[in-house]
Amino acid sequence: MIVTESLSKRFPRVTALDRLSLDIGPGVTGLVGANGAGKSTLIKILLGLSPATEGRAAVLGLDVATSGSAIREQVGYMPEHDCLPPDVSATEFVVHMARMSGLPPTAARERTADTLRHVGLYEERYRPIGGYSTGMKQRVKLAQALVHDPELVLLDEPTNGLDPVGRDEMLGLIRRIHTDFGISVLVTSHLLGELERTCDHVVVIDGGSLLRSSSTRDFTQATTTLAIEVTDSDEHPDGSAALHEKLTAARVAFHEGVEEGLPGAGHVLLIEATGEETYDLVRDTVAGLGLGLVRMEQRRHHIAEVFRPGAAAQGAEQPMEAQNR
Repeated sequence: MIVTESLSKRFPRVTALDRLSLDIGPGVTGLVGANGAGKSTLIKILLGLSPATEGRAAVLGLDVATSGSAIREQVGYMPEHDCLPPDVSATEFVVHMARMSGLPPTAARERTADTLRHVGLYEERYRPIGGYSTGMKQRVKLAQALVHDPELVLLDEPTNGLDPVGRDEMLGLIRRIHTDFGISVLVTSHLLGELERTCDHVVVIDGGSLLRSSSTRDFTQATTTLAIEVTDSDEHPDGSAALHEKLTAARVAFHEGVEEGLPGAGHVLLIEATGEETYDLVRDTVAGLGLGLVRMEQRRHHIAEVFRPGAAAQGAEQPMEAQNR
């Protein structure tokens, strides 16, 4: 979908991209880096809107230096910043963008209705955009990127300004772009955790240079940590605490901290698995306490953990720690 070779972009006082070489295939790819890492600059080069200083790049097999117009016909783009006209409705705006992409009037209206329904704005489609919330405006921007049925969409910080619920809904929409419609996605973010459950592949850049490019599965390899989640009972109103006490007495090693579990299921206990006997011990202890076992699963690394000091086995590119904070 996207290939770059030794791609550089230099301004008088700063180097935005420094000999960046990438090969991004179909699916949902996350491009992560701190603010100023070069993410937006890369997207503008890929769209043929800004020339590279040196190197080459191709999108869908088209050279960005000579085929910018053809690339933009086949690619959708959701910009980071608010750029929507406040005095027109979502329908008017998205229809206009569909017509700009070459769709005839009837097809533009039909595609607009379908796309606004997909992003959750169908009921509000005739209201002026100026009265929309931040989350609704983000959905309008996403709709105009999808309306012409592109092969690839480039989404620049699509969760900016959204609350946690809005972020989750936007990330779900992004995932369905690929699973439901087969459209590949390149999504940028400065938050590692956002990309973990959304993307098939993650590319990390810092200071315009490539730090790491690999599948999400490679980032989140399985650990020896078991995540245990139990329900409470009448005898043990805090099932997690009761289980913790019993396992501590059995000399089970716990990891620091706990994770929130499902509503009504207390916390998730994190323990070190020394072998099959650990699984047997947990199962028998839970049964002996009369608790319900919600889950007992081998935990995987979070992407953010890969970049923390001490994660030497994973390469631990420490500049990313600041981005995660």
